[in-house]
Amino acid sequence: MKRLRVVVVEDEYYVRKGIINSFDWNELECEVVGEAQNGKKGAVIIEELRPDVVVTDIEMPVMSGI
Repeated sequence: MKRLRVVVVEDEYYVRKGIINSFDWNELECEVVGEAQNGKKGAVIIEELRPDVVVTDIEMPVMSGI
């Protein structure tokens, strides 16, 4: 089965790392392929990597997660 590619976008470093490290992504048949610390960088990474799932904060500096 194809593994879902995930990008995590969160401005708070420890929250972002917590999301990445708190789940057994392998068990969920997912792989975290990228991360970003704000919406603008997240948009660039999403455009580049074309993930299946994006886990994002809504309220961030520079650009929102919406």
